[in-house]
Parts: sequence; structure tokens; C-alpha cells
Amino acid sequence: MKQSDFPRYVDNGIESARGLHAIRVLENRKDFDLDKLREAAYDSYLPWFEKTVPSLVAAWDKLPPNDPLKTKLKDQIGILREWNLRWSTDSVATSLAVFWGTEILRAAGPSPGIPSQDYVAAKATPAQMLESLTLASDRLTADFGNWRTPWGKINRFQRLTGDIVQPFNDAAPSIPVGFTSGNWGSLASFGAAPTRTTKKWYGTSGNSFVAVVEFGKKVRAKAVTAGGESGDPKSPHFNDQATRYSKGDLREVYFYPSQLQGHIERKYIPGN
Repeated sequence: MKQSDFPRYVDNGIESARGLHAIRVLENRKDFDLDKLREAAYDSYLPWFEKTVPSLVAAWDKLPPNDPLKTKLKDQIGILREWNLRWSTDSVATSLAVFWGTEILRAAGPSPGIPSQDYVAAKATPAQMLESLTLASDRLTADFGNWRTPWGKINRFQRLTGDIVQPFNDAAPSIPVGFTSGNWGSLASFGAAPTRTTKKWYGTSGNSFVAVVEFGKKVRAKAVTAGGESGDPKSPHFNDQATRYSKGDLREVYFYPSQLQGHIERKYIPGN
């Protein structure tokens, strides 16, 4: 199999952070079962920050002792320096990193034919990196009262109505989500952003249905849907999978009559 065998649009020649993450967890693995495959799908590592955060930390380390940013960003750099590059709902580092990543991408501009994380790590100036961390910290403080805000306080799943475009509301119930946009390399992708009327970030793209399937003498599978199977807010199945979705806690899929026992609410017979 050669690159020349395929049209150019099949591969732009740039491996995304998410693609690199997929290779990392899938390559040379032959021991997968349902649970191990689910674990791989929700692996919390964020490869986009693998080179970029050390570059940011190095920029701060090189500041002269009397530079105001040496004091202003000391605690933020300390948290990012010790970060294991993994998302979680209680992670302040994830919040800082995502807000900083958003700012530094804006400051550095489009990457010319190379992965954005490589471009930022190699080409963004120390001044751009540190100014972007300042902007990220200030934005977190303005929107959430403190730049030390855990990621789960920001990144939320909310389903209020059956509308495709949800009327997101910070005062209404929502659920914390640990995984992030796939742009940062998260395999479990949750594309979220604030709206004009909210400060919290609500997911509108990414994983909407996830399934792991095992084929053999019998088919086994586990799956989860964003929110629930029903589009009717009055239905008990409108939001009954929301917590499962937010945690990657996939439910058993029933394929055979014996599996359905005890799980049937009503039965449809054609013609009745």
C-alpha cells in the first residue's frame, strides 16, 4: 500500500494530536476485550501539550527574576510543570492548559503544513507563550472567579429540550465532563464552548454515540448515547444515559431474547 495509490484528499500528511494518541494506545495491541478497548477509548492523555507545555515552562524559567511575570505566573507554571498531561474533572491544570492552548493558537496563527502542536512549540515566541498564559488566567478569573477552577466546573454536558440547538443555561442542571476537544488529542472527544449567554462550556460536538463490539459465536457490545434514546424531555429515557456518557460508563447492549428478560417496558407486535 503506497500513498500514491490514494487521492490527495485522503491524507493531508499531518498527523493530528488525536491521531498520535490513537496510534499510542492501539499500535501492537492484540489483547483487547470489551473493557480494555473501552479503557483505550477513554485514555485521558492529551498529546497536544506534550511539547507545548514544556516550551511554556521553559519560557518562564528564562525570565529574569525582576520580571513582573515571574511572580504573576509562578503558581500557574508550578501547576503545569507538575501536570501529568491527563484530563480529569478535578484538574486545574486541564483548565489552564485548554484556556492557554486556545490563546496561544490565536497568537501564533495558522501552522504552515505541520501539526499545530509542533508549530507552537518551535515557533511561538516566549513572549507570546507567557502573554497567552496571562490572558488564559485572566479569562478564567473573570468567568469563574478564580483561575484555579477545576475543569469539571467549566466543561459540562447539558440537555434541556429536544431541540437540536440547546438553550444552554448556567442556572439549569448540567453534568461535569472530563474529556476535552479532540483538538488536544482526547480520544473521547467533547467539543465544548461558552455561548453568548453562558460562562460554562457546553458540549455540542464530538462523541455522540460510542460502542465497543466483540464478534464471535455470540456478539457482545457495550455502548452509550449522549443524553438518552428519547427526544422527549418528559420521557425517562431523555437523559438517563447522561451520567454514563460523561464518565464513559458504557451500558450492555442486548442482542438476544434471553438478555431482554427484565428489561422490557412494552412489546411491539406488527399489526397490533
